[in-house]
Amino acid sequence: MENDAKCQKMLYEKYLPYALRISYRYVHSFENAAHAANDAFVKIFKNFKKFEIRDYDHVESMLLGWIRRIVINASIDYMGRENLISTNGTIHHENWEHKGTNNEGENQLVYKELIALIRKLSPAYKVVFNLYVIDGYTHQEIANMLGISVGTSKSNLSKARAFLQKYLVKDDKGNILCFT
Repeated sequence: MENDAKCQKMLYEKYLPYALRISYRYVHSFENAAHAANDAFVKIFKNFKKFEIRDYDHVESMLLGWIRRIVINASIDYMGRENLISTNGTIHHENWEHKGTNNEGENQLVYKELIALIRKLSPAYKVVFNLYVIDGYTHQEIANMLGISVGTSKSNLSKARAFLQKYLVKDDKGNILCFT
């Protein structure tokens, strides 16, 4: 794969929308998310020989997890390298499409609204929220990745949640109905 341009192109075309959705949660504009995603693919191609297949029945889910970690790290690196400030950006509709089993229009709408709301967070709160809530990292892992204390990670998450809860409308069972 490392030197096979045809395979690299196929992998890139198949997983670029997935990488862009991840990167766009961290990086402030679609253009910068595309740069970060491309940085991630360079790392993916360079390190593809390190990708281990432990379960042949779940190769694609393992690959998606591996790509996700690389894209997240590349996005955080890109933000640090470019010292990005929040700007408004839009993302193309085809990059919001989920290719998984939950491809219902209503779920996509809620996902778009949630991402738009998350993007209103300060950069520090947004990164911690994404890493902890959406991507499943622990506070210790986040602290190590961002060079902050575990307490700062927890505080940023708490403040992000408080901000987001102001905009959620829930039914009596706690299900999210919409965003205000």
